[in-house]
Amino acid sequence: MGSGKKKGGRKEPLFGLPAALADLRLTAADRIPGGGDKPKKSSTKRKTDSSDDEPPRERKTPASRSGAKRRSKSSISAGLGRLVYWGAVLSLWGVIAIVGVVIWVGAHLPPIQSLEIPKRPPTIQIVGMDGSLLAQRGEMAGANVSLKDLPPYLPKAFIAIEDRRFFSHFGIDPIGILRALVTNVLHRGVSQGGSTLTQQLAKNLFLTQERTMQRKLQEAELAIWLERKHTKSEILELYLNRVYFGSGAYGVEAAAQRYFGKPAKNVTIAEAAMLAGLVKSPSRLAPNRNPEGAEARAKIVLAAMADAKFITEAQAQASIGHPSYNVKPVGAGTVNYVADWIGEVLDDLVGQIDDSIKVETTIDPKLQAVAEAAIIDELAAKSVKFNVSQGALVAMTPDGAVRAMVGGRNYSDSQYNRAVTAKRQPGSSFKPFVYLTAMEQGLTPDTIRQDAPIEVKGWKPENYTHEYFGAVTLTHALAMSLNTVAIRLGLEVGPKNVVRTAHRLGISSKLEPNASIALGTSEVSVVEMVGAYAAFANGGFAAVPHVVTRIRTLDGKLLYMRPADEHSQVIEPRYVGMMNTMMRETLISGTAKKAEIPGWQAAGKTGTSQDYRDAWFIGYTANLVTGVWLGNDDNSPTKKATGGGLPVEVWTRFMRTAHEGVPVAALPNLQSNWGPANLVQISSQVSPPTQVAAPGPAPVSNGGYRAPPPTRANVNARPEAAAGLDGWLMDRLFGGNR
Repeated sequence: MGSGKKKGGRKEPLFGLPAALADLRLTAADRIPGGGDKPKKSSTKRKTDSSDDEPPRERKTPASRSGAKRRSKSSISAGLGRLVYWGAVLSLWGVIAIVGVVIWVGAHLPPIQSLEIPKRPPTIQIVGMDGSLLAQRGEMAGANVSLKDLPPYLPKAFIAIEDRRFFSHFGIDPIGILRALVTNVLHRGVSQGGSTLTQQLAKNLFLTQERTMQRKLQEAELAIWLERKHTKSEILELYLNRVYFGSGAYGVEAAAQRYFGKPAKNVTIAEAAMLAGLVKSPSRLAPNRNPEGAEARAKIVLAAMADAKFITEAQAQASIGHPSYNVKPVGAGTVNYVADWIGEVLDDLVGQIDDSIKVETTIDPKLQAVAEAAIIDELAAKSVKFNVSQGALVAMTPDGAVRAMVGGRNYSDSQYNRAVTAKRQPGSSFKPFVYLTAMEQGLTPDTIRQDAPIEVKGWKPENYTHEYFGAVTLTHALAMSLNTVAIRLGLEVGPKNVVRTAHRLGISSKLEPNASIALGTSEVSVVEMVGAYAAFANGGFAAVPHVVTRIRTLDGKLLYMRPADEHSQVIEPRYVGMMNTMMRETLISGTAKKAEIPGWQAAGKTGTSQDYRDAWFIGYTANLVTGVWLGNDDNSPTKKATGGGLPVEVWTRFMRTAHEGVPVAALPNLQSNWGPANLVQISSQVSPPTQVAAPGPAPVSNGGYRAPPPTRANVNARPEAAAGLDGWLMDRLFGGNR
């Protein structure tokens, strides 16, 4: 065998870097184009040794890169498709959720087809005996006014400040909601609302005032319903007639009357701006409570009106610089005590009130004003000196018709009625019931009793002056209000009999039949005492204090009329004469010498409770019976205020004015000689009070009672016990069924 070389020569193995670079070749495709060079096509294939053949290396080509790009675009398209798909899915579920919420909210509303604009809330108009309006109760709603009857700037004021896009939206204003949202975010709080006028109307008509998401959704749904059912003008008119303006006023007519004392059709631009400004916060911005706040808000409304081109800049500036509004003070008048008194018993008289009503009363507006001035002025002048903070006055005719009532010095400060609700010790003003009981047991005004120190089971009452006069007539003892004589008389006739007498004349409060009852230690109300004294002024007949004569709906339907009085004689005529003679002496030479009405015979009795806590005077003529109380609500002592002082001054001021121009009449059965012949004559002279013909009472002008005398019945009658004494009084006061 030879050792010759193989064909092609021997190839030695390479290692390291040379081995790695051995197969590295550049082709024309790998060259960078440019410089005029063109890639050259290879005409021959690279030859390799068959023993060293390897798979060719994979190289990227332009075709492979374009495929990658196509794959990238395809993936982007797939992502967008998925995004659109899931967006559509989420949108569908969102729509389903919204529809579900709408259905759920609608399920909690009354059926849409049954929704109707509710009736206006009923109001209670309280008028005096002359037909003038005294007070208004309930949700004060003025008469409906139409847009055509209002000045054009009035509805525009509301649109400018509450809903500038009112005529553009469909009940809900998305732009307004977005604007309010942005404003609230910027101010980091709720500074602007997005509710439209239609939404506000929906809330006022159908919903409560609670601030919940459910209520807001219901409000929106009802607003859309209102827009479909009513025109824009109808919605605006409904809104203006139903929106709340504070102080119990609903609607622009009621608000204009409440705050400006004029109809809505006569309000000025400044007044219209103030009314529109109240809607935001009626309780806080009511001009009778916060005039500065109301004025500041009105300026904002005027600026909004000018910005909306509803008024000119000149008109806005003129209204701001020279406001023409003049707020009418409401709510402080003492006649509101009468209105509250009436309101407490309306349900008993006419049941539930569904329609607005007019309550006709016996109140004389002129006398009411005089009574109010007498109480307020006297307290303003002397309350500090005598440490007296409150007062009450009741004036009624001898047949019980209340002509004036003052329950306190300022109704806006305190609504507590001291003439009806408060019960205080009457002091010596209770003594006439003791003396009347003594007369009925055989004594006369000339009977002698001892004024001397007395002790009752360790109790040692004294006279006010700490003086004693020995033997005195009962007339002198009552005129000088001698305590020891009253106590002796009370014990002599029996405390239980004294209580029966007081109840028979009309006192309904619980009275304790003890020795101190003669000094008025059991508490009573002013209206009770005045009603009981009326029997002395009218000749001995029961007088039921009353103020309501008739109740009608505003369209004239009669709901209630006070029935005719039963003239029950509760005091025999001769005893009426005796009591009038004795109590007349109180004004002539006794504790009420300051009480005088020129040309008139008057009688009465003063009263001062223990430690000067209460000061009373109840006096009467044949025309009018008036009682006055002064004291403190906390029952604290006064600085020696007595019945013969401030109460007499208030009484005299009121009664003198009340009797101007009234024909003079004498007190019933006055006599100076109490012999048997005169007593028989007095008994034959009695006649009951004149019954006022329906439909209502008229002022007592002369006190003459000429109707034929009725048969005497139930002289010793006491209040029916079935409903209790208080129930009996309320029934009698307001003329219920008896």
